[in-house]
Amino acid sequence: MLSTETQFAEIKRGTEEILVEEELKARLQEQKPLRIKAGFDPTAPDLHLGHTVLLNKMRQFQELGHEVIFLIGDFTGMIGDPSGKNSTRPPLTREQVKENAETYKRQVYKILDPKKTEVRFNSEWMDEKSAVDLIRLASQYTVARMLERDDFHKRYLSQQPIAIHEFLYPLMQGYDSVMLKADIELGGTDQKFNLLMGRELQKHYGQKPQIVITLPLIEGLDGVQKMSKSLNNYIGIDEAPNEIFGKVMSVSDELMWRYIELLSFRSIKEIEAWREQVSTGGNPRDIKIQFAEEIVARFHDVTAAKAATEDFVNRFQKHQIPEDMPEYEIERMDLFKALKEVGLTSSTSEAIRMIEQGAVRVNEEVVKDKHLVLEADGAYILQVGRRRFAKVKIKNVLDTL
Repeated sequence: MLSTETQFAEIKRGTEEILVEEELKARLQEQKPLRIKAGFDPTAPDLHLGHTVLLNKMRQFQELGHEVIFLIGDFTGMIGDPSGKNSTRPPLTREQVKENAETYKRQVYKILDPKKTEVRFNSEWMDEKSAVDLIRLASQYTVARMLERDDFHKRYLSQQPIAIHEFLYPLMQGYDSVMLKADIELGGTDQKFNLLMGRELQKHYGQKPQIVITLPLIEGLDGVQKMSKSLNNYIGIDEAPNEIFGKVMSVSDELMWRYIELLSFRSIKEIEAWREQVSTGGNPRDIKIQFAEEIVARFHDVTAAKAATEDFVNRFQKHQIPEDMPEYEIERMDLFKALKEVGLTSSTSEAIRMIEQGAVRVNEEVVKDKHLVLEADGAYILQVGRRRFAKVKIKNVLDTL
């Protein structure tokens, strides 16, 4: 194994907080594989780049020779993680959890080495617990301590309901660490309370308390809110190569560096060279292309990444129109209504906004007149933004009589 100093530097890269750093160094000095735990509730099975911040750190631990446990919270998933929520989260059924868990397992192996990954389900031990066992577990923590947690505290002060079962979630997550004898647990910054619960319960059960490592929550494509499927600001790891590539290229130049720092497998030295290249007049787009290629290759392959690069360059730098766009036949109507009709925008208000921003082209020409009428017998290529295209034919009025 690598030296303690080298391992610690690699582990610390991209993390938000390590509790406690001296404890981590002491365990690394023992020069034996540590047990690294990270739990995932299968409530939303489609993984996006936000999830991979944590998965990448797990992969790094694998490469350093440690044991990685990918824990699927199929039991706790039926409770629902209240972290960061301002309302009670509806629980999933056993069937929903099982289906989502299978999707998770398929996707995570795009990052983790399946031969070095121990996949566990917390139903293995929680299904065997009796009511008496759960009452004993609940006795380990007070309501006052639970209400110190930020999301519970805010909901309590605003008189938003907190269900009793939500208090059980952090306790059960902490108990998972006891059962797995975890040396380290990884989680997002919003999980800090739950991760520290694992330390407390391990002490109670006579185990050496786990080290807690929190990782930042990455912003979505909007550069403001946390990456989330519900906010539609995400890059899914199961998306098509061209879609992943195009979304990465749409990231702002400022946010690009944060994505690279948290998601790239390139060395710190290479990333510093990229920064130097841009600071001395280089085009950030060239760096972004290399980064986008890396991401596509990770979730597909190198051939797909090269093809996505070529498609992007042809489409946006050489202004070529794709050959595989969908085709529609619609009635004569205003442009903003047509964009909504063929699904290039989700609403007419979005269509109007995109037109006003100069993000709409008709037959490769920018159009800012939302009331432009698409005439009968006309054939049009409509484009919204960089990636949305449609070929439209207008019905002849006589044909509809």
